Amino acid sequence: MNVLEYFKEISKIPRGSGNEKKISDWLCGFAKERGLFVIQDAVNNVIIKKPGTRGYEDADPLIIQGHMDMVCEKNADKKHDFLTDPIPIIIEGDTVRADGATLGADNGIAVAMALALLDSKDIPHPPLEILLTVDEEMGMSGAEALDGSLLSGRKLLNLDTEEEGVFCVSCAGGLKMETKAPVEYADLPAAYDQFTLRVKGLKGGHSGMDIIKGRANSNRLLGRALRDVLTKLDARLVSVSGGMKMNAIPRESEAVIAIKAEDYDKAAGLIKSYESVFRNEYRVCDPLAALELMRAETAGSRVFTEETARRTVAILCLTPLGVLKMSSDIQGLPETSNNLGVVRTGDGFVSFACALRSSVASGKYALMSQIEMLAELTGAVCESSGDYPEWEYNPRSELRGRLVKLYEGVYGRGPKVEAIHAGLECGLFTRKLPGVDMISFGPDIFDVHSPDEHFSISSMERVWDFLTHVITKI
Repeated sequence: MNVLEYFKEISKIPRGSGNEKKISDWLCGFAKERGLFVIQDAVNNVIIKKPGTRGYEDADPLIIQGHMDMVCEKNADKKHDFLTDPIPIIIEGDTVRADGATLGADNGIAVAMALALLDSKDIPHPPLEILLTVDEEMGMSGAEALDGSLLSGRKLLNLDTEEEGVFCVSCAGGLKMETKAPVEYADLPAAYDQFTLRVKGLKGGHSGMDIIKGRANSNRLLGRALRDVLTKLDARLVSVSGGMKMNAIPRESEAVIAIKAEDYDKAAGLIKSYESVFRNEYRVCDPLAALELMRAETAGSRVFTEETARRTVAILCLTPLGVLKMSSDIQGLPETSNNLGVVRTGDGFVSFACALRSSVASGKYALMSQIEMLAELTGAVCESSGDYPEWEYNPRSELRGRLVKLYEGVYGRGPKVEAIHAGLECGLFTRKLPGVDMISFGPDIFDVHSPDEHFSISSMERVWDFLTHVITKI
């Protein structure tokens, strides 16, 4: 099978972050059927080793690495269960996409290429160590748990970059933060009706790769609209929610509010005016921003107290957001950013989950302190987790120099050599595999972490050709 056929095959197996056991077992079965050495560790990372072909038996091993999990995002009107349903693959000309849901090309492409290498009979190659990790998207716990002694290679090709012709040589570190603001309730006043205020129509996207595009964050827009509704009307807040993954820029958010029936027209007017404001502010990067006010499907008997509502709106509006500092060393590269990805009401709290990124460790921790101070000032509590390191640029990388020359030989031009404002497992591999020399590349994949995710077949084929050229010549 070719790479695309392997991608179709793994797309039949649900593999959202935290739900990788089935795909991990399938990969182990794939290796065993071919008589290859395979290890499945305690967290379901998979390592498959294939001996070098004739004449390459004694060459240094080469690590090919990707992650098996995917971000699970879908449109609100899409019926799809990521825990059980296969991803429907739609091919339109050169484009592969899903149907109203994420495709999983990030990083299913790497898995598919690894499978094609393992199954190949006619590609000369050194000993290969295929490393496929779990939970890259939600915290990199798979890479964190890796026992580096299981791998002997010290050259690593990471296939988790989403732009053809770009060699990634450095990445941001990051961590997750959750702020939990306590909720106090009051009885719903008489003669109040409940309505849902919804923000929708946004593009969303990857909270690292797309953060520089200035796209709107639905949780922030919701906070701004609520601020006016709660201060200009006799309104009460019942609940807030928004976003699905902290590492995806949220596209849809909503709040349930309680207002008097006679205030509906005024509230609808405020909401409509904010829609015009947002469409003007984001006319280039998010021109379809939309707000709507409709009667709530279910109605409770309690509302937030005024203090709880103020605290909630303050955190929505004041949490540092977007690109906060650009790199002084690399033109056009964000250095530090934050994404308020998920907001939920429940269990006596409103929770606000953020993904922080920085290519400078001190910048990451300074941002963490800002969010902690905001929590203190608003009477909330804050916890951090999933701290992973940045991958620092190696000016003496032999692997980079070799691949640049190989690329020039194939294409007659040099690749772009860049750093990215996104987390790659390479940062953790610098700790797990002392002395490792790494580079990351991949085909054109668009709108990752959103239901519009798609990739180019021709780009995938060119990158596959280059990959096989590399492992033959390296």
